[in-house]
Amino acid sequence: MNIEFCQRSIDRQIAEYLCRSINDETGVMRTVVSLLSQAVGQGNVCLDLEEVAGEVVRIPGREEPLRLPDIERLVSALRSLHTVGRPGEHRPLILDEAGRLYLYRYFRYQETLAEAILARAATETGSPDEAALSESLDRYFGPDESGEDRQRQAALTALRRGFSVISGGPGTGKTTTVVRILGLMLEQPGGERMRIAMAAPTGKAAARLASSIASLRETLPCSEEVKRHLPGQVTTIHRLLGTIPNSTGFRHNARNPLPYDTIIVDEASMVDLPLMTALVTALMPHARLILIGDRDQLASVEAGAVLGDICRAAESSGSAAFSIKGCVTVLDRNYRFGDGSGIASLSRAINSGDAGEALRLLGDPANTTIALEATPTREAVRKRLAARVLEGFRPYLEAETPEEALRLFDHFRILTALREGPWGAAGMNHTVETLLHEAGLLTASTPFYRGRPVLVTENDYTHKLFNGDTGIILPDPETGKQKAYFIASDGTVRSIPPEFLPAHVTAFAMTVHKSQGSEFDRVLMVLPPEDTILLTRELIYTGITRARQAVTVWSDETVFSASVKRRTERRSGLREMLVDKQKSDQDS
Repeated sequence: MNIEFCQRSIDRQIAEYLCRSINDETGVMRTVVSLLSQAVGQGNVCLDLEEVAGEVVRIPGREEPLRLPDIERLVSALRSLHTVGRPGEHRPLILDEAGRLYLYRYFRYQETLAEAILARAATETGSPDEAALSESLDRYFGPDESGEDRQRQAALTALRRGFSVISGGPGTGKTTTVVRILGLMLEQPGGERMRIAMAAPTGKAAARLASSIASLRETLPCSEEVKRHLPGQVTTIHRLLGTIPNSTGFRHNARNPLPYDTIIVDEASMVDLPLMTALVTALMPHARLILIGDRDQLASVEAGAVLGDICRAAESSGSAAFSIKGCVTVLDRNYRFGDGSGIASLSRAINSGDAGEALRLLGDPANTTIALEATPTREAVRKRLAARVLEGFRPYLEAETPEEALRLFDHFRILTALREGPWGAAGMNHTVETLLHEAGLLTASTPFYRGRPVLVTENDYTHKLFNGDTGIILPDPETGKQKAYFIASDGTVRSIPPEFLPAHVTAFAMTVHKSQGSEFDRVLMVLPPEDTILLTRELIYTGITRARQAVTVWSDETVFSASVKRRTERRSGLREMLVDKQKSDQDS
């Protein structure tokens, strides 16, 4: 197999820097380090040497391709370099016994996170009154004589362990479980003094969690005093840790830990390895960490697949008293869709990689909430989009207030697998703008036209806007001047002059990656007409499950089938490190 290596400038620079003092006449070492740099840029934590050893690497601009040595000679050559160390050594590159090559910084992230998780997994958080706790659990969840109530199990684990994970798809009751856990914590002796923080990766996800907590507060079977003490504010992880301008560090760290007893993180599948490591490093020794998310969703944009690795480690872990296995609860009963829901059935088929069953469900006329339509040609896109666009976006464009517009905008969204091209987010946004302009619903004559939806693509700590936040350009009801309106993490609506917006794009359509943490009543998911390695099971699943009521997929059956069968594989050693370190601790 040949490797067509599109080497980036940063890959070349890192390789030149780390290999500057070694004899590398053939260029093999520089090529390997460049491949490692590219792997990290693609979301991997390391480079698996087994996958590149013996392969022919073709680099644009280089006349002759380069064949890498076989695995034994490649490992031996790397081991001989003073820049390459083993785990435990402080060298620029780390090569572990499984043939995984890391940049030192990422190996330390992984090692630090694994050690922190295992330490908290083995920690009991206080000694709850068992009789009172049993009564409280019955009150919140009902009796569980069979021992199969997963929500109740998740709550009990969260109360007793220093680390826990609650994973499940949309509608499985993750947020309901979290709110009940909060009530249970506050009911425990001294609970009124407990300091609790809740966070999410993006402002949008934080606002959704805050809104859900507010709506569920009155449903709790507890006293009014406990309800009053329920935390209502949800922040972003970056804001929680305290960003430092022009620095990758945070104000809160091991030397200045976060002042909380319990920290709950929603949408944890979106959290990358460096950020999760920064979070666990900033916890006080006694603090409890609860991660909430969907292990089957797309992994973080940046390096790592932390939530998935933790859940997989739990599946392969032993059954010792305080193993990582006992910290993970998977919720599998769907309360939103019901057993006969087309969306629920389709998501299960996709998750299991059963492309045939997924296509059968999509083709069944009885499933009125899901549909598969062939991706139109470039010439036919506008005609096929017109009716959906007008029906989906007219309500928010005719709204009378910013609050109403923001609410109605989430009724419909176009999700794409790609950013660029006619079937990507950029192409779809241009087409939608044209259709709405022709219908007289907007006038796209200036960058900040009335009704333009915007998606923030970088963090702006000055204006408290973060990557993934979605807003709408609308006139101020009092002054008539254009402003960008956003839903804040506390559920209120805030605005800033559009000239102060950080980097952003139009958001009638967005990539599936950017849609994580959001939900919409109806979704149109657009796949390109030709297969690409970017189309994976996790991407299809994530896109499908953004829909609350109905979803239509534009795709050729062959492309859809190949996508469902293709899994996202992030190269990482976190799962193995969690399992191996725990086994080592138990044996010692």
